[in-house]
Amino acid sequence: MTTTSEDWRAGGFGLYVHWPFCASKCPYCDFNSHVVAHVDQKRWADALTAEIARVAAETPDRHLGSIFFGGGTPSLMLPETVDAVIRAAQAGWGFTNNIEISLEANPTSVEKTRFRGYADAGVNRLSMGVQALNDDDLHRLGRMHSVAEARAAFDVARDTFRRVSFDLIYARQGQERDAWRAELNEALSMAVDHLSLYQLTIEPGTAFGARAEIGKLRDLPDDDLSADMYADTQDICAAAGMTGYETSNHAPAGSESRHNLVYWRQGDWAAVGPGAHGRITLPQGRMATEAHRAPGAWLDAVEQRGTGELPRELIPSEEQATEYLLMSMRLNEGLDMTRYEKLAGQPLDEKAIASLIELGMVEQHHDRLCATDAGRPVLNAILRELAL
Repeated sequence: MTTTSEDWRAGGFGLYVHWPFCASKCPYCDFNSHVVAHVDQKRWADALTAEIARVAAETPDRHLGSIFFGGGTPSLMLPETVDAVIRAAQAGWGFTNNIEISLEANPTSVEKTRFRGYADAGVNRLSMGVQALNDDDLHRLGRMHSVAEARAAFDVARDTFRRVSFDLIYARQGQERDAWRAELNEALSMAVDHLSLYQLTIEPGTAFGARAEIGKLRDLPDDDLSADMYADTQDICAAAGMTGYETSNHAPAGSESRHNLVYWRQGDWAAVGPGAHGRITLPQGRMATEAHRAPGAWLDAVEQRGTGELPRELIPSEEQATEYLLMSMRLNEGLDMTRYEKLAGQPLDEKAIASLIELGMVEQHHDRLCATDAGRPVLNAILRELAL
């Protein structure tokens, strides 16, 4: 069964731009990021804008609702590079009236000097990688800023951008429950309008992963303490009016990350830059796109072959249904059961839903299925039941 060409409209259309370079590699990071001594920004701007023009030619008659500069560390981009990318996107697709243009930034003293240039280029939402409000823990996490620098950068960001988000990591080494509660309340006192709050996960292939394998990563909270910290996170944010609209993301109504909602609602997004993954619906169906991971290989491919993409894959409707299930159930709003049935060719298992409702793990409101507060911490188990 082939999906209708209009399904993506339920989630919207965005552009993801991957900047693969960092000043240093954080020990917990498994993203496609690379430390280099010099970047030819003009050459990279030309390649990124060429890729945007190529994909835009394949997806005419659309308007972008969001652009997200991720990485890596996009705040190492010159404002002129960001400006060139935004101009290319506007020329290729045009923008909706309320487009959200986000850029991830590290809160170092050097990088905050670029904030005004990004705003002048069109960025209207900054996402700051603060990660901790404790200098010792920032050092353990391999971060290059201090708490004082983060606060100073945040103040500049609030004066420069319409919307500001920042990330924190909890369940860190040696972190106690009361300390996390205090740190979270401190973050909320900074008048931020969006928080991304992630439990520290130890990923294979990272420095932390290597240390864990040889028993050198000590004092990580156990599962019970991590679960308590998660519960505290939900309670404290809710009391502050920062709804947990997604598993790890909190914002008042209207301040959600519109670009990330494109992913979770299974819209379409073009993706350019090394290692970038996208989803675009073409006449032949919904395609998964992926680019060369290595920055040099990607750049050479764009310049020599006219594309940095690897061969595309057509996503069958049943796989689209599974993707939609996995992503939408992360959201507080949940899954549209009619949309799922249209993609899958059959409805979700009524017996599985009834059993999960009886256990208090999910709720059904008319045609929407949502995880409950009790169900969200065990979402993976819920998804295994629903995906059978």
